[in-house]
Amino acid sequence: MPITPKEYSEMSKNASRKTNSVRNMTLAFLVGGAICTIGEALINTYASLGAAQEDASAITSVTLIFLSALLTGIGVYDNIAKFGGAGSLVPITGFANAVVSPTLEFKSEGYVLGLGAKMFIIAGPVLVYGTVAATVYGVIYWIVQMV
Repeated sequence: MPITPKEYSEMSKNASRKTNSVRNMTLAFLVGGAICTIGEALINTYASLGAAQEDASAITSVTLIFLSALLTGIGVYDNIAKFGGAGSLVPITGFANAVVSPTLEFKSEGYVLGLGAKMFIIAGPVLVYGTVAATVYGVIYWIVQMV
């Protein structure tokens, strides 16, 4: 017996978990803010150790990627994400987590078919889109500059 759209909507509404939006937004803000604060602290630390501002920023990016991958590998980043929700998706740490998570899931399949093939299962489309978009924008910019 087919289900009507109204019945499906009611079933979906009853099965959906109720969320507390204010709590979720507050936690996302706090966790995302904490990650950004750690990033700023790292930049200031590297700059105080003698790195130029641009170099300190680059070293901070590498540090945040490493820490995110490490915390994902030992299972801590998942707990941070469960607690902070979207706040843990601060671009650089969230992206590192998106690359490492599928890799760990498929490591039992070996280095090539497991780690290598699954590493970019989530992040791959983002990289492809970014590369293609940058190329298209670059060509358009080049054409506009020629005119």
